[in-house]
Parts: sequence; structure tokens; C-alpha cells
Amino acid sequence: MSYKATKQYILNKLEHELDPSLYYHGLHHTLDVLATVKELCILENVSSKDQELLCVAALFHDAGFTVSNQEHERLGCEIATSTLPEYGYSERQIEQICGMIMATKIPQNPQNHLEKIICDADLDYLGRSDFYTIGQTLYEELHELGILKSEEQWNRIQVTFLEAHSYWTATNIKRRAPQKAVYLTELKDLVATYEE
Repeated sequence: MSYKATKQYILNKLEHELDPSLYYHGLHHTLDVLATVKELCILENVSSKDQELLCVAALFHDAGFTVSNQEHERLGCEIATSTLPEYGYSERQIEQICGMIMATKIPQNPQNHLEKIICDADLDYLGRSDFYTIGQTLYEELHELGILKSEEQWNRIQVTFLEAHSYWTATNIKRRAPQKAVYLTELKDLVATYEE
């Protein structure tokens, strides 16, 4: 398996093929998820073999956006399935990688420890100090796509989303969930000021 060559291939693809109006789902998001996956692998005692598979899944998890913003997880799996054999990944490993990619689909539904880690890495920012900054990029992306009309609508959606979301790993339940709860309270207070 050649992780280094795989990483080079997919980062190059994302850099050149992602739409510049993906203010949230850009290359920076993939790199953020990759960094968080590496962090969580250490904190969650993941074997080096599984760490590599998780890193590959992180690199490919939003690759489907190079094709469409609809069903990007499934499309990302298709890209991984057609590409990864060239880099020495087995059918079984690709199956695991695709399981991790699909687990990030909202609502998240991880089936094992590795899938829980990538899910937490993908939405790590919900309990981080850059929550509002990153959230703003997602608002701008969804607004540009015509999915959102106003910040009021966005804040209502954020409340619903945060209420439904939960972290899966012991690490993020401890280090991110408390701050996420603070943001939820702040957003609920803001939404309460809107006219019905």
C-alpha cells in the first residue's frame, strides 16, 4: 500500500476539481478532518494499520464533491473503489474505507470504532473554538447553492442539527460535547429573539 502516493493523488484531485464556491467542503475541510483523524487515532489507541485506512477514508470522504454535491458520499466511494487498487489497497480494505466514508452521511450512523472516529473528526468543529467561523462558511456555501435564504433560517437549522447530533468517541464526548452544548444554548437564545 502506498499511502503517500494515494494522499498526493487525492489532494491534487481535490485542489483542481472542487468548485471554488464550496466554502465549507473545500480542500481545507478535508485537511482539517485528516488532522483530527490523526489526533483521535492517538487518543483512541488505534493500530497503525487502521490509522492508515482512517486517513485514506478522511482524504476521500468528500471527494464526491468533485462530481456533484448530491450523494457525495456514494460518489466518493466510487472514486475510492476505482482508484485505490492502483495504490495496493485490497478489496477488503476498500470496503472498510467505503464503510467509513458512508458513515459520515448525515444523519451519521457509524457501525464500528473506526467509523465513529471519522464521524467525530468530520464534525469536530461543532465543539471547537472555531465553531462560528466554520459555520459561517457552511452558511455561505448553502446560501450560494440556493438551499438557504437567510441567516435566521440557518440558525434555526443549526439548533435542530446540534440537538440531533452526538459525538461517538469517548475522546470527543469528553473534549467537545460540553462546548457544543454551550453553542446550542447560545443559538437557542438567539432563535428565541426571532418573530414567529
